[in-house]
Amino acid sequence: MPRHPIGERAMTDAERQARYRAARAAGAAVERTRRPADHPRPSPGQAPRARRWRHTVAALLALQAEYAGWLERLPANLQDSATAEALSAICELELSELAAIEPPRGFGRD
Repeated sequence: MPRHPIGERAMTDAERQARYRAARAAGAAVERTRRPADHPRPSPGQAPRARRWRHTVAALLALQAEYAGWLERLPANLQDSATAEALSAICELELSELAAIEPPRGFGRD
């Protein structure tokens, strides 16, 4: 979440740099927050693999439920169609086995 401007409007880059230099010249203490050393940083734009695995399996289970509902609402004249066969094949997949799998945590954290 972005910080709120200190004044009536946001500072320009030049104003921000001038304020920074003035604070350093005045000897103001520098506060820096850092991530704990034992908390690894994920790759840019990616969550850890285990979390991505759980989200993906949850999405597959949700899709399977949607397809099951679609199959139940399929009109009688389409019960023997290729669409019904594909929906049945998707609904018959045993995705609960995927949900039971807990992926390894990674190198050195097993």
